[in-house]
Amino acid sequence: MLKYILKRIGFMIVTLFVITVTTFYLMHTVPGDPLGKMAQRNLPPQVRANFEAKYGLNEPVHKQLFMFLKNFFTDGDLGESIIYPGMKVTSTIKKNAPISAKIGFSSLVVGVFIGILFGIIAALNRNRWPDYVIIFLAIVGVTVPSFVLAPLLQYVFSVKLKLLPAYGWGSKLSWVLPMIALSFGTIATYARYMRSSVLEVINSDYILTAEAKGVSYGGVIRKHVLRNAIIPSLTILGGQISGIFAGSFVIEKIFSIPGLGFYLVKSVSDMDFPMIVGTTVFFGFLFLVAQLVVDILYGIVDPRIKLSED
Repeated sequence: MLKYILKRIGFMIVTLFVITVTTFYLMHTVPGDPLGKMAQRNLPPQVRANFEAKYGLNEPVHKQLFMFLKNFFTDGDLGESIIYPGMKVTSTIKKNAPISAKIGFSSLVVGVFIGILFGIIAALNRNRWPDYVIIFLAIVGVTVPSFVLAPLLQYVFSVKLKLLPAYGWGSKLSWVLPMIALSFGTIATYARYMRSSVLEVINSDYILTAEAKGVSYGGVIRKHVLRNAIIPSLTILGGQISGIFAGSFVIEKIFSIPGLGFYLVKSVSDMDFPMIVGTTVFFGFLFLVAQLVVDILYGIVDPRIKLSED
């Protein structure tokens, strides 16, 4: 296990380097002016030249990349925002990522737990009313986007019932509505995956053998069905862990939450090169770590899966 983890960490470093280089070069192929918004302020030529020198925009791309990598590996510095002079990318990530993580992680935990539970209930009650209800909810959860569900939640629980705040951040209840809006789609996804997986596993020969040996119904479900049926659901977990930061931008916007997703999307539209590279490296790192965690969970959930060099 240790050798496998060390090997994967080595691959993660190489992959992260490739992501950084690719993102860096792709940014410079996009037409546009990184100092475009500053140019709207009618900057004098000398001031513009100073900004270009400060951010290294007057240097060839390979030199800009070398300086970025040097600052990153020596000081952990991801650069300074062009649109917000003086704002360090690293400081922005440290400040805003925990906010996105609190909403995203809580919604992911709730969504995965309820989704798996619903999927099991639907599969064990196939072609009966619990199955029909859960399938209907799953279809609604997949088809109704979060930016449609969020205003409906605000209208019902904030305007009509006056139970929860409609927007803002800071109070204990301010994250409840965003969490519900984000978790609804996750519930639907895992309910569908788990239902199909349980139905496939429950008809397997080893399940019939366990029943023939006298294992109780609860024991069959707990020891044999769940551990095997949950593996396909773990596969999609890695991408969703990293997506809790980048994928919550719309919800953060609707509920006026100062999360990291706002800076990610805005940096792309503003061509804020340092912020684009910094957030991309951060999200890439999260995705790679999440995939490693999922692979390790495979071995924990199903001992037949061995993590080795082979």
